[in-house]
Amino acid sequence: MPALVRTLGRVDYVPTWQAMIDFTAARAKSTETTPDELWICEHPPVYTLGQAGKPEHRLIDNGIPMVKIDRGGQITYHGPGQVVAYPLLDLNRRGLKVRELVSRLEQAVIDLLVELGIAARRLDGAPGVYVDRASNAAYPAKIAALGLRIRHGCCYHGLSFNVDMELAPFSAINPCGYAGMPVTQTRDLGIDLTPAQAGESLARHMIRQLELP
Repeated sequence: MPALVRTLGRVDYVPTWQAMIDFTAARAKSTETTPDELWICEHPPVYTLGQAGKPEHRLIDNGIPMVKIDRGGQITYHGPGQVVAYPLLDLNRRGLKVRELVSRLEQAVIDLLVELGIAARRLDGAPGVYVDRASNAAYPAKIAALGLRIRHGCCYHGLSFNVDMELAPFSAINPCGYAGMPVTQTRDLGIDLTPAQAGESLARHMIRQLELP
C-alpha cells in the first residue's frame, strides 16, 4: 500500500504531536486499510523532552517553551530552518523491527549527506547522524536527531535534520543528554540548501530506505 507524503509547512509542535497520536490510535482499528504516512514539516522554537528525559539537561531558561512528550530519548531543540520528518508506519505490515527502523532512518540522512558530498556516520549508543570534526574533538557534531514511539505496532515521532537554522538554542541544553555535544547544520558545512529542498530530498531517501512505494 503506497505511503502518503504530506508537506505541512511550519506548524506548531503540540497540535502536530496530538495529530500523530490521534492518527496512530485511529489506525489501530483499521490498520489493514490505513496507508502509512510521512509528514515533513518545520516547527517554531520548542524544546522537547523524552518520556524518560531528565529536565536537568536543560541548562538555562532562555524563554523557549519545553514540552515533555512520549518519545524515547532526552532533550532536543526544534526551530525554523530544521526539517522534521515523521514516519507514521505500521511496522508489522512492513516487517520492520524497531532497531532496523532506526538504522534505516539514520541511513536515509547519511545517504542524503553523501549525495551532498558530506561524510556522515552513526555514533554508538546515541541515535542520530553525526559529522566528524577535528580528530581531537570529544564528540563528532550532530546534524540529525532521532526519537520514536511505538504503539499498537505502529510508530510515530521521527527525526530532525538541521539545515539552515539558528543553532544558539542548542547551547542551552545537553543535546540528547550529552554534555558538550556539538551541533551542526548543512549551511555551516558549505551546502546551499533550503529547508524545502532538504525536506523533499529527505523524503525521497526515507521512501527508498523504508520501501514506501
